[in-house]
Amino acid sequence: MPGSKTYPSAHVKKHSPRHSHIYTGLPMPKLPLLLLPLLFLANICLAQSSCACCTAQHRQFDFWLGDWLVYDTTGAKVGENLIEKVEADCVVSERWQSATGTTGRSYNYFDAADSTWNQVWIDSQGQNLVLKGKASPDKMVLQSALTTGRQGIPYANRITWTRNSDGTVTQLWEILDPQGTPVHVAFKGIYKRRR
Repeated sequence: MPGSKTYPSAHVKKHSPRHSHIYTGLPMPKLPLLLLPLLFLANICLAQSSCACCTAQHRQFDFWLGDWLVYDTTGAKVGENLIEKVEADCVVSERWQSATGTTGRSYNYFDAADSTWNQVWIDSQGQNLVLKGKASPDKMVLQSALTTGRQGIPYANRITWTRNSDGTVTQLWEILDPQGTPVHVAFKGIYKRRR
């Protein structure tokens, strides 16, 4: 055809005989059967090492996980609380709904840098708390730094969660003086799992 280009046959790429099984449908060489268990174990190890928050310390607050109905010490329902793990199990997320309509959220996490648990709480009335502390068996104790109240008196917040033998959880929120002595109970609630 006039004006059409022709290419010399030397430019046509030919398949190498060693790759001919790709094009001919011949079976690929099989891995020795002994390598398969090693590959399986390597995948398990890789999966475990990629889980940054799968340590025992990251599970210390797991007793609080659940869908809860919360009651005061007289047995009156004061709210509902959904506690779940998010962000690849690195954060314990709280979604609080009080019986009066107030809502709040907290994010709780273990900080491996200083081996502490930390909470940031914010509610629908603009109140917030920043807490830090440690876990012990069946208990989490978090405390704020000292702050100054409206009357100029310094105080700190301390919240303790305790797993009870019947499967409930008690949350005790105390106000502390500068020496760390409890001077007031701001809240005491009993968490019972929603049936």
